[in-house]
Amino acid sequence: MKKQLNFKIWLVLLVISILAALIVKLDIGLNVAAAIILAFFMLKFLLVSFYFMELKKANIFWKWAVTIFASVFLAIVLIVF
Repeated sequence: MKKQLNFKIWLVLLVISILAALIVKLDIGLNVAAAIILAFFMLKFLLVSFYFMELKKANIFWKWAVTIFASVFLAIVLIVF
């Protein structure tokens, strides 16, 4: 069961990486592309930290710290771009 979930998460990470590479090819503007790619990065960061670093089993402080970091980072990205 755990191996199947890890494989599915790995596939999602791979698809997000490919989508980020394809975003560069689109003619949507540098600022919009950068914001989308950084949002993909935050999604990948959360997936890796919760599923492969097993943060979901960690202390509640670490779960909140990572989630707040991702939220603040994404808010800054969206405000700047």
